[in-house]
Amino acid sequence: MNTPISRPSPWWMPHVHADRRPFLLARNRIQAALRMFLAEQDFIEVDTSTLQVSPGNEAHLHAFATEAITTAGARAPLYLHTSPEFACKKLLAAGERRIACFAHTYRNRERGPLHHPEFTMLEWYRVGESYEVLMQDCAALLQLAAETAGTRVLTFRGRVTDPFASVERVTVAEAFQCHAGIDLLASIDPSGETDRDELAQAMTAVGMRVSSDDTWADLFSRVIVDKVEPHLGMERPTLLTEYPVAEAALARRTAYDPRVAERFELYACGVELANGFGELTDGPEQKRRFELEMREKQRVYGETYPVDEDLIAALDIMPDASGIALGFDRLVMLATGASRIEQVLWAPVADIPE
Repeated sequence: MNTPISRPSPWWMPHVHADRRPFLLARNRIQAALRMFLAEQDFIEVDTSTLQVSPGNEAHLHAFATEAITTAGARAPLYLHTSPEFACKKLLAAGERRIACFAHTYRNRERGPLHHPEFTMLEWYRVGESYEVLMQDCAALLQLAAETAGTRVLTFRGRVTDPFASVERVTVAEAFQCHAGIDLLASIDPSGETDRDELAQAMTAVGMRVSSDDTWADLFSRVIVDKVEPHLGMERPTLLTEYPVAEAALARRTAYDPRVAERFELYACGVELANGFGELTDGPEQKRRFELEMREKQRVYGETYPVDEDLIAALDIMPDASGIALGFDRLVMLATGASRIEQVLWAPVADIPE
């Protein structure tokens, strides 16, 4: 006799909601505090369209697709955005200088303790200011979230970070050397082109698994996930900086090393919280990078997304700026001690049985 599969009670059952409600009320307080912080720094809060002609052009991001039908019956594909970034950059091109956006964001093929098909992204942009300023913003927001939640530490599944401690700052190359014993930059030439075999040999030398069909990007990701990320944001926040250009499609190169870009990620408790850039404002170069990403997407997943030609045109009149995307739900999780993202979402997306 088949035993019925036991499923957890739905989130709308009163006893389940009662358990989640303290997290949800803390979420509201933290969101209000972050809004106040941004307003005090003269950010204008904007509300961007969710439906876009392109959901984003990163190889490993997956979108939800839909279709627009005109009053005359014409049909055209549209997508739920994977980030409000493209719309925000068009607003910078239009003349805005400091903007912030709490955006419902949609990513397919993502569900787990830290992932949800629909989640909230906080993005903010500073025209004429270095991405170093965004790093200062991150430190301030971590502290503010903790204070608002009434805690002195951020926690996730037994890991603890002190948001009031000095922030650790380490480059990707330093992290590879320290945690994996690999000279990452030896596999990147001055143009930013990568050498798959060089990185594969370095990984083999330290006992890491390499498959014959692995690309340089596959190998890079394996080292990040297996060797680097487990050490980030432990006890104090970590800023992982200077990503290789090949892993920073939306960021400009640094002024001092063409192999790396003005991209950083913020970690606490081993959890990636934010992804910041010195924004690329070269339209043709951005299109070239998007096309490379879409070729990789086609190779791996057998699909591509269109390039937003309006974005490419807007970049050529967009001023120099820095921008960042922060996973707001994850920040709430760490500030409240929640162990699953559904605990901090007012109305989670229905789960689809496997």
